[in-house]
Order: sequence, then structure tokens, then C-alpha cells
Amino acid sequence: YMILCRWVNIMIIREKYLNKMIMLKDTEFIKVITGLRRSGKSTLMLMYKDYLLNNQVKEDNIIYINFESAMYDDIKNYKDLYQFIKEKIKKDKVYLLLDEVQNVESWEKAINSFKVDFDIDIYITGSNAYLLSSELSTLLSGRYIEIKMYPLSFKEFLIFNNYDDMNIEDKFNEYLKYGGLPAITLIKNNDELVLSYLNDIYNSIVKKDIIDRNNLKNTTLLENIIKYLANNIGSPISSTKISNYLNSNKITPNCNHQTIDNYLNMLEKSYIIYKADRTDIKDKSVLKTLGKYYISDTGIRNIILGFRNINEGHLLENVVYLELLRRGYKVSIGKNYEYEVDFVAENPNEIIYLQVSLSITDEKVKDREIRSLENIKDNYEKIILTMDKTINQDFNGIKVTNIIDWLLLDKK
Repeated sequence: YMILCRWVNIMIIREKYLNKMIMLKDTEFIKVITGLRRSGKSTLMLMYKDYLLNNQVKEDNIIYINFESAMYDDIKNYKDLYQFIKEKIKKDKVYLLLDEVQNVESWEKAINSFKVDFDIDIYITGSNAYLLSSELSTLLSGRYIEIKMYPLSFKEFLIFNNYDDMNIEDKFNEYLKYGGLPAITLIKNNDELVLSYLNDIYNSIVKKDIIDRNNLKNTTLLENIIKYLANNIGSPISSTKISNYLNSNKITPNCNHQTIDNYLNMLEKSYIIYKADRTDIKDKSVLKTLGKYYISDTGIRNIILGFRNINEGHLLENVVYLELLRRGYKVSIGKNYEYEVDFVAENPNEIIYLQVSLSITDEKVKDREIRSLENIKDNYEKIILTMDKTINQDFNGIKVTNIIDWLLLDKK
């Protein structure tokens, strides 16, 4: 079924990402597409290849390589890569599409040489952030642009499934349960296949991008940290807090916070988790303690914990966090005196403050959520997102919006 998944997903264009690539076509920048395994990077590359072919670029002038294919196992290092590409270049401008290029040792040296030696437009993908922490940033400083790719948004999920607006809450619960990895749309009616597929992806990320890449020996500690993070989405977390929990419960004895810091860094680089730092709203400073962690896909989170607590507040918070990233915001956790704000979302043009709550029908909960926002003394937009069906309520300039309605907005 995996071949079928890949083929069908080629037919469904993720316009936002494709348009970014088209916009950057023929610019001097190397286009670096990053994101979780199986979030659609390879499919995006193939879509872009089709776009080039449909826009008068000859097939001979497009070189596409997927380094997860055994066909290219002989390309071990940058010298092999350089020689292989050099032999394929005939004349005219060349479009080079390299998928999962981090599998080639010192690949960035070859990329640098291509830019010097040929008339070439380069696009590369990678499933971990080591791609950008390598020599690429030194060799090509200021000469690449990162396109961050995420699993499907809820809006994309509806399009991929060819869903209409009927029973929208049921479809949202399905999205919370299975997540937004594109291939899920083909197998979602078979729980056994979904579980197997999500397990395979999760195990692949943990093994290839974390254990093998970092030569980790203590895999039990890694698994326990992942479970702790999945269980504590949206809660303030520190490495010391994790260490104390694992030690006091005798889950993984004798683990220290420095080791846990290293493991958290590895998890972030694999794109399986994201960290949101805490910032002081008054002076915009980053607070070094107690950030929050979010899982890159709710289906992955549910496979880690066994599909329980699907429709709960923290999972909703996870969905909102990822959506803000998709829309191009820099996202942090806000601290304003003694009050916490779930999200401070910033871009060059605006700041938005958001609280996420399963329901605010309880007056105490409503008062608490409003108080956190009304104590912010600026005029930027303030929103409470909830599953309540109240439409466009407003409390002293604080908007109350249904989460599903917000997810379906046309904002970029």
C-alpha cells in the first residue's frame, strides 16, 4: 500500500509549499526543504519536477536523486556525488533535486562546488536538522533558504480526504486521532494498518535519526524521555524535572539533567518534537527555564501513548502550536507577571496572544483565561480558542473563537 500512498499523494498538490519553491526558482539560493520523515518532502520534490517539465524545462536538464533508494548506494561521499552529477550535466541550466541528501558524507562540499562550477538551481531535502547544523551553514552562509514542511494542516486533511463540511467535529476528532501524515488518508479506515504505519515511521525516526546517527547506547532512557514529553504536552518542562521524575519513580535510575539535555537536543533535531521557549512579555527577553514541548504530529503522539486521551486540552494546544508554525509565526510561551499566556505568535507585521482551552463554559475557567490576556497592556490581537460552539464572542476586546473555525481560516 505504500507505493499506492506515494502515487496518490503526488496527485494532491500542497500548494503552499510548491508555490514557495516556484517563487524561489532560478534565484541564487539553495532551497533546503526540512521536516519530519514522511511529511511529504519527497512528494513535493516530484511535484516540483512535474512543474518544471510542464514549464518548458527539458528532462535532460533535471537531475532528481532520492538517496533512500538502493539505486544510489554507491554514492558514499561528496566526491562520488560530484562525479556522478558532473557526468550527467550536458548543457544549459540544470535543476538539481537531491532527496535525503544527508545520507552522503560531506555532501555540502559537493553542493558548494556545483554552485561554483555550473549554471545550476539546487533543491535539497532532509529529515533532520543536522542538515543545517553541518558545514552547510559555514560553506554557504547566507546562500540558502529553508522551507519548513509540516504534516497536513486540518484544512489540508479535509482536502486530502475529499471531505465536505458535514459532521466537521467528527472529522476533527479523526484528525486528532490519526494525525496529518499524508499517507494516512488512504488507510484511515483500517486501524490495524494505521497503527502499523505510524509505528513504522516512529521507529524509523527513533532508529535512523536519533539512535544510529548519534550512536546511542541507552535507548531505554530515550524511549522514556519521549513518553514523558508525549504525556506532558503543554506543561512547563526542564531537563532537571524529567531527571527527577525518572529517578524518583525508578523508571531510569541515575540519569542526570546534562544527559537529558543532550537527548532533548537530538529529539529536536529529528523533528519529532518542537520546543517553545518562555518569553517575558514586558521586555521580550527569553527565559531560560521551563519551556514547553510539542509533538510534531498527533498521530505520532498517540502511537507513543496508545491512543488514549484523544480529545483533551493539551492535544488541542499541540494542534494550535503546529498551525501557528505553518502560518509562519515564531511561537513562544508568554509570561506576564504571575500570568502565563499559552502562545505569543510573532511575525514581522504582528503579534497575537492566544489561550487554548477545551471549554470556557465554566465561569472560573473563563475568568482565568480572560485574566491572562487582559493583563497584557498593548493593543495586539488577543484570542481564546476553544471547542465551545459560541460564535465570535468578545470580552473587552478579547475574541473567543472556535478552534475548528480558526483552523479553517484562510490565513497564510
